[in-house]
Amino acid sequence: MQIVINQSSSNQAVNQASTTQGGTMRKRITVGAIAVSVFGLAAGSSLTAGATTEPSDTGGSGDTAAADGTAAASGEAVALEPGLEFSSILLPKFTGIAVFDQANQGAQEAAAELGTEPAEFLGPTAENSIDGQIEIMTNAATQGVDAVMLSNNAGDQIGPAVEAATEAGVHVVTWDSPIPSGEGEDVFVAQVDFDETGQVMADMARSILGDDGGQLAILSASPDAANQNAWIEAFNEVMAGDDYSNIEIVDTVYGNDESEESYNQALALVDQYPDLGLIMSPTTVGIAAAAKAMQDEGLCEDVKVSGLGLPDEMRTYTENGCAPEFALWSFVDLGYLTYYVAYGLATDQITAEEGVAFEAGRMGTYTIEADPTRDNGLRVLMGPFTVYNADNIGESSAPADTGAADTGAGSDMATATTAGE
Repeated sequence: MQIVINQSSSNQAVNQASTTQGGTMRKRITVGAIAVSVFGLAAGSSLTAGATTEPSDTGGSGDTAAADGTAAASGEAVALEPGLEFSSILLPKFTGIAVFDQANQGAQEAAAELGTEPAEFLGPTAENSIDGQIEIMTNAATQGVDAVMLSNNAGDQIGPAVEAATEAGVHVVTWDSPIPSGEGEDVFVAQVDFDETGQVMADMARSILGDDGGQLAILSASPDAANQNAWIEAFNEVMAGDDYSNIEIVDTVYGNDESEESYNQALALVDQYPDLGLIMSPTTVGIAAAAKAMQDEGLCEDVKVSGLGLPDEMRTYTENGCAPEFALWSFVDLGYLTYYVAYGLATDQITAEEGVAFEAGRMGTYTIEADPTRDNGLRVLMGPFTVYNADNIGESSAPADTGAADTGAGSDMATATTAGE
């Protein structure tokens, strides 16, 4: 087992002044910045507790170079100059989801460290996610913001709004879920390698179903969520291999990341497939709702639940056997890293090019690379996975009340990482 606690606390003042960055005159701003202390849990993507390897091309130490206005793809890591004017919007798929609140927490921490304004946390409702995201992106083009950090739930439908924003000088950095085509997007901050997600889910499925295998169904978020679709595609590809030939994927359904709808979809799967042994849900809302549904109906011995979940919402279900294993990464870290990327791009200290390296505060050095999971686009790969099970789920958090539809639970980690995360 590996537990990494990252704590950062700073108090800095940046005097008012003006500086030229990449040919653009930018004012310094005076900010008293206190970085929030957070816990960063590092672990990984196999099912063997305790075995870890470090993610490639992600956090860590490295040589640094002072920001000179524009970063060339030289391999030297740029230390971002703090205190420059920067306005931004953090645009989640929709509001009211714990993981997006955690990402906002991380973005605020980064803003405090960099001595600049925190992002405006602005998102649509779950019922109006696609149209709402497009509207917010459209408005951003006329609001004079420097960057929009987007967790895309609209697929390529958001493309025209993104292109209008970029033409108006707005940098668009995606996180959590990219623009599938990559059009208009500067960089995607990937929480983990999307192909590796499929392997992690497949290994958990095999671990839970055992040597005899069985039937599983997928409970996803929305049909337009690029990250969900990429993870499911990767999962299906792995499951087609000989090592998983005794496991049958019988269906894929969508709960639209709403607790009640996901809960009902899970029960409908059990009714439709009497021999179902596992519901695999790569969405934090879906996995918690499905686990609650199995618990409420007394089905945990017959139908297990796995996927990607929040430890604080899954502890009870892991301890009672409904969800023996699940995985996730730190959304606090994801929001933190995304803010650093957007700030660096918008202040002309780094450019969206392969090979550009930069320092991201407490998380270390990262490098922009081609995104191998899309035909077009760049990414910054965060990583790694944490796999949670009964051996570690109780070490970090207390269980929450599971009487509500969105459930609760605690955390800890048993993990292994694989190369490429």
